[in-house]
Amino acid sequence: MRKIIVSEFVTLDGVIEAPGQWTTFQWGSSKDQETFKVDELSACDMLLLGRATYQEFAAFWPTTSGAGAYGDRMNSLPKYVVSTTLSEVKWNASLIKDNLVQAIWQIKQEGERDVLIFGSGDLVHTLQQQNLIDEYRLVIYPVVVGSGKRLFRDGSEHMSLKPVEARSFSSGTVLLRYQPDTK
Repeated sequence: MRKIIVSEFVTLDGVIEAPGQWTTFQWGSSKDQETFKVDELSACDMLLLGRATYQEFAAFWPTTSGAGAYGDRMNSLPKYVVSTTLSEVKWNASLIKDNLVQAIWQIKQEGERDVLIFGSGDLVHTLQQQNLIDEYRLVIYPVVVGSGKRLFRDGSEHMSLKPVEARSFSSGTVLLRYQPDTK
């Protein structure tokens, strides 16, 4: 069964909202971090996105030139978009409007390679509540922004996670990988 993997850029204080505003402030990317992101995208065969992330990505990726293999892969991957407000989607995407839990279970059964979620805070929160996330990949940026949408929100259910990997990138960011601890 394929895994649902959340891959997020996160600040030290847990904010995932608007990473474009803080990921380039003093802390950019590095070759080793870019290699990780290319490998991560290459290992999956589908993206699962919330409405806002889908709209942001669909406005950017299809029209961006010079993004190389990463951009080509991003554009070619099939995507599922979770939204109750959109009536149609493009950019190699299918819409999930209702029965989210059932749709996610079906997606998990359909293929062999992982499904990635980028951004999509509301979707991630919903999937957390349903215990449908198999792994968290957090690239931690050494900045504190003070406020914004957080990956683990106030009032979230208690959850135990087990560490899978910790890796430093030369940019100063750190990758932390966790899986739910089901003991």
